[in-house]
Amino acid sequence: MADLAGDEPLFKALYQWFLDSGGVYKLAFGPKAFIVVSDPIVVRHLLKENAFNYDKGVLAEILEPIMGKGLIPADLETWKPRRRAIVPAFHKAYLESMVHMFGTCTQQSVHKLDALIDSGEVPEIDMEAEFLSLGLDIIGLGVFNYDFGSITAGSPVIKAVYGVLKEAEHRSTFYIPYWNLPLAKVLVPRQRKFYADLAVINQCLDDLIHQAKNTRHEEDVEELQNRDYTQVRDPSLLRFLVDMRGADLSDKQLRDDLMTMLIAGHETTAAVLTWTLFCLMQNPEVEAKALEEIERVVGDRTPGLADMKDLRYLKAILSESLRLYPQPPILIRRALADDVLPTPLSGDPNGYPIGKGADIFISVWNLHRSPHLWKDPDTFRPERFSERFSNPAYEGRWAGYRPEAQGSSQYPNEVAADFAFLPFGGGSRKCVGDQFAMFEATIALVMLLRRFTFRFATNPASVGMATGATIHTANGLRVNVGRREKGEAAAEQPKVGERLVEPALA
Repeated sequence: MADLAGDEPLFKALYQWFLDSGGVYKLAFGPKAFIVVSDPIVVRHLLKENAFNYDKGVLAEILEPIMGKGLIPADLETWKPRRRAIVPAFHKAYLESMVHMFGTCTQQSVHKLDALIDSGEVPEIDMEAEFLSLGLDIIGLGVFNYDFGSITAGSPVIKAVYGVLKEAEHRSTFYIPYWNLPLAKVLVPRQRKFYADLAVINQCLDDLIHQAKNTRHEEDVEELQNRDYTQVRDPSLLRFLVDMRGADLSDKQLRDDLMTMLIAGHETTAAVLTWTLFCLMQNPEVEAKALEEIERVVGDRTPGLADMKDLRYLKAILSESLRLYPQPPILIRRALADDVLPTPLSGDPNGYPIGKGADIFISVWNLHRSPHLWKDPDTFRPERFSERFSNPAYEGRWAGYRPEAQGSSQYPNEVAADFAFLPFGGGSRKCVGDQFAMFEATIALVMLLRRFTFRFATNPASVGMATGATIHTANGLRVNVGRREKGEAAAEQPKVGERLVEPALA
């Protein structure tokens, strides 16, 4: 894959081929072949209408040494009972407790940035690194009741997680799984590092599981959901899973689930915040509207769960960032039986027969930037999520984007966009932590924007773009941070035109 894409991340190369070849095409290299899907009709079929005919395929093979049978790579038989167990944990009382914790953790980031500004010793700050630290501390407390302390002191777990994810990306680009060869983990330097990183993470999780099981107090799910989480010493998701009556989980299954949440949870939110700030620094008029909403809805207090429904523009900002920089940019599936993919919006009217074992790339990047599905797709414009949009050429087949169709979700979702927008996947295997992640990002954005000004310390294009499980910068998001005076407007940035200056490719 790396050879095919050249110096580009794979998802960027897939976009160029999508423009040339349409919403469904076949990508073959060596002994491997993938069907690349960039069409909402076909995606709806894969993720919703015939979802149980597909598993995670290549992704599961790559992630199995890391996440085992965790929620992301698990086969369907393992996944169904695990999802049934985990979904109730993300209930309202838990989220209320977590939103308070989001504010507490973000306040530590505020104190750190204040101290750096006061010291006058740090001319620029890598905000991507800061967001990774914030995300890890929040996941640590919310999922494990463990303070990694990475905001105030670098955590070896962050380095280990990033190293493991880079190895997963590396494995996805090789035709032959050389890492399965005898002695590869001993003789190949990058494999030695991978297993060393994995050992750091597993040791941390094993200790936390052992501690939680030693203090187990079994209750039924309804009793757990009705706990007063303001009075619970350990309100973590791990505590919920351990205390759930009838959840006789092995330490390995718990570790697999927790590894999935640790890696996916902190990486995703950090990436969302990084690219949101990248976009805001190029669009001071959007930042100004965000500041007005923050002042009107929250003022100087710490935001709570009740504020989320009124922070509409901030939620649109985060959604627009996820549209332009989806996390992850590609979803992977494999057919468990023969199927016929439906006719895409443009392409073969007879549909596409596929055989059992066919591997599929769902290009979220292509969907989110398709000129057929979005007006001015490369423009950062949060207002689009308050407007209806459809393509008359696809009337009757694609419903377009309808704000009113997002249902009970507080954020735009795949239903509102009829599968042209996949911020957290879609269908039955959609991410269970979507609200957790978006509430976390919203709280962080409120508290950081109202306190600080952010300016690029380098040219926006020099930020670069690289991929692991999510879209990272290649060189960090280096910014000059200043303290915002009360009532100060958004900082003016160099004029960059209507379209974003895209990061150069790593």
